[in-house]
Amino acid sequence: MKVVSFQQASLDAVAAKVASGERLSADDGLRLIRTPHLAAVGALADLVRDRLHGDSTYYIINRHINYTNVCVNRCRFCAFSRGEGEPGAYLFSVAECLAKAESFRAGRVSEFHIVGGCHPTLELNYYVELLSEFRRCFPEAHLQALTAVEIAHIAGREGISVRECLARLRDAGLGSLPGGGAEVFSYRVRQELCPDKLSSEEWLEVMRTAHSLGIRSNCTLLYGHIERDEEVIDHLLRLRSLQDDSGGFLAFIPLAFHPAHTALEGNIPGPTALEKLRILAVSRLMLDNIPHIKVFWIMIGLRLAQVALSFGADDVDGTVAEERITHAAGAETPEALTTNEITQLIRGAGRTPVERDTLYRPAHLTETS
Repeated sequence: MKVVSFQQASLDAVAAKVASGERLSADDGLRLIRTPHLAAVGALADLVRDRLHGDSTYYIINRHINYTNVCVNRCRFCAFSRGEGEPGAYLFSVAECLAKAESFRAGRVSEFHIVGGCHPTLELNYYVELLSEFRRCFPEAHLQALTAVEIAHIAGREGISVRECLARLRDAGLGSLPGGGAEVFSYRVRQELCPDKLSSEEWLEVMRTAHSLGIRSNCTLLYGHIERDEEVIDHLLRLRSLQDDSGGFLAFIPLAFHPAHTALEGNIPGPTALEKLRILAVSRLMLDNIPHIKVFWIMIGLRLAQVALSFGADDVDGTVAEERITHAAGAETPEALTTNEITQLIRGAGRTPVERDTLYRPAHLTETS
C-alpha cells in the first residue's frame, strides 16, 4: 500500500480546488507555503498561469526615474534613502528629471516609472509640475508614478485629503500608481522594520481611493526578512479582498529583500532561490482576481526569472534603465535590458514574448522565430 504523507494529502486537496477553480483559503495558503513539495506547488501555479495567459509573457519598454533619495522614513530594510543634507543625498529638479528622460529618447518609451523618497520639504506643486512637464514632453508615454506612501506623505504635508491629492496629480498627468511601500501588512513587522511609514490600513485606503478615481495600480509584498508564513498569507488575502471590492490592481509583484547596505545586513541573508520561486507560485494561486504576476528580474536575476515563468509569473517587467533602489542594496543584475535581451529571456523559457503598455494592452506581438 502506498503511504501518503499528511503534507502530500493536504496538497492534493488544494490541487483539487485549483483544478476546479475554487478559491483557496488561508489554511490552503499555509499548506502551499509550508509543503516540501515545491515542484508540485509550481506545477499548480503554472496551471493557473496557463489558464489565464497561455504561453504569453509580457514586457514593457520603460524607464525608471528616482527623483530623490531623501526620505523621512528611515526603514531598516532600505539602502536607498538618505536624510536631508546627509552625504549621498540628492534631489533632481524637474528640469534634471526631464533631461534624464530626454537621454532615453534614442528608443521608444511606453512608460516612465517615477518614484522616490518622502522628501520633507517638497510641495505638491513640484509633483504637479513634474507630471505636467512629462506629459507635455512625452505625450505618448504613460506615467506610473508615486507610491501610496509618497501620496499619503504629500497629502499630509499639504494638509489636504488623499482624494484631493490624487485628483490633482491625475489631472497633471498621473496614469497609475506603482505598488511599492506595501512591504508586509503585519503590524509586528512594520513596528520593527518601518515604524514611521504609513500603516497597512492607510496603504490599502490610498489604493482604494486611487481605484475609485479611475487610477489603476500594482501591488507588492517585500519578503525574505522577518516575516512569518501567516503574515505572508494574510498580506495576500488583504490584497485579494481589496481587489474584490475595487478591481483596480493590474499586477502583483513579490519583491525579494536585499540585505546589503541596510540596517539588517549581517543578520538576515535574504531569501533563497527556492523561497523566491515559492512566493511567486503561492501568490499566483492565492491572488485569483489579480490578473498578472510580475517577476522583477532586477531583484531575482535573469536565470531565475526564466524559471519563474514556469512558477506562475507571466510578466518580466521591462527594459527599466538606471534602477537605483535595488542596486543601492547590492543587486548585481544589470540596470537595464534591451528589448532583444528581454525577448531572448522569454523565448529561452519556452514562452511567447508580448510587448505591452502599462494597462496590459498588447503593443506588439514579437515574432517567435
